[in-house]
Amino acid sequence: MKRLMILLPVLNEAAGLDVVLEQIPEEALHELGWNSEIVIVDGNSTDNSRQIGAEAGCKVLVQPSKGKGEAIRLGFDHAIKEQFDALVMFDADRTYNPQDMLEMIKQLKAGAVIVGNRLNSSMGSDAMSPLNWIGNHVLTWSAVFLHGLEIHDVCSGYWLFDRQALLRMNLNSMDFEIEAEMYAQCAISEIPLSNIPVSYGARVGEAKLGSLRDGTSILRKLLVRKLFPLPVEEELGQGKLAFESND
Repeated sequence: MKRLMILLPVLNEAAGLDVVLEQIPEEALHELGWNSEIVIVDGNSTDNSRQIGAEAGCKVLVQPSKGKGEAIRLGFDHAIKEQFDALVMFDADRTYNPQDMLEMIKQLKAGAVIVGNRLNSSMGSDAMSPLNWIGNHVLTWSAVFLHGLEIHDVCSGYWLFDRQALLRMNLNSMDFEIEAEMYAQCAISEIPLSNIPVSYGARVGEAKLGSLRDGTSILRKLLVRKLFPLPVEEELGQGKLAFESND
């Protein structure tokens, strides 16, 4: 059996986290030859997100600092140290369907990355504002123009990595530009990347992504990684990483 780490970056997602955890297809993954472990990286939530995760049997890592980029990089480090064969990540706000990972895992090849494309006919009518829809397309077009690697949704939060691809991720993002940097790293390192349509719905809880501010940061990251293929290391927070689990 191969080992799959399911990474959920979380910040005040108590409103939907329990439903997301219930929908993760652990039995179906097992039938496909994968044992899965859910790892939550919490950005110091002020609600009971951590408690929900721990009570559901997840391993919970609490960030020493904050930011989605830091959360994902900490999750990647954990997956590498714990010798997982693959890692799948998606947001815990109920926008993504955990069942979609089954088709992704079926198509995963050694050393490759799969990205879930939200910008398709399966997107809910209330899932994304017209401005965000346009912004996501502009950023995706910009990414392909700058880096040349085909991708259909550069801001997608649904990614699947084979271990060998994960080992080649050289990242320094601390916030919402992390997905754009993961894409840029695939292009820079010539990591095979494929796109699979996934469903996408309206989020539960307060939105954390700001249209103009975060869109600008994403575009800047794409430009910077084009000009400087080797990123300057950004320290992962200050202080000790806390672990909470049901172990």
